Amino acid sequence: MTEAPKPPPPQKSTPPASPSSSSTGTQVGGLDVNVAAALSYFLIIAIVWLVLEPYNKNRFIRFHAIQAIGLAVVSMGLSIVLGMIPILGWIALIFLPLVIFAAAVLCAVKAFRNEWFKLPVIGDFAEKQAGPAEKRS
Repeated sequence: MTEAPKPPPPQKSTPPASPSSSSTGTQVGGLDVNVAAALSYFLIIAIVWLVLEPYNKNRFIRFHAIQAIGLAVVSMGLSIVLGMIPILGWIALIFLPLVIFAAAVLCAVKAFRNEWFKLPVIGDFAEKQAGPAEKRS
């Protein structure tokens, strides 16, 4: 008698990784770290991240939240200064929101890609305020 061939064992399929998940898969408070850091470029959310417990413990999120707040403060300061300079300042004031928006979008995209992107002066300040680097073993 010949024995019927056995069917192959079922293969375990793994679900494909979602494109929104971070490369490390680290989550804080139900959000991926890179998503939380990118969302911090909305000013209100940056303030919330610095106040709420799980988010303010993560250095990457803290860095981007502080950098976003620094960008907003610099934007307000430049608006005041350029508003006081006749003609050339007023012309530059027209383009300031576009430049600030472009910088915020660039920083948010870099944060979403898990990159430590520092704006020239603001980034150094934000890095110092975010605290010491986490020790890697």
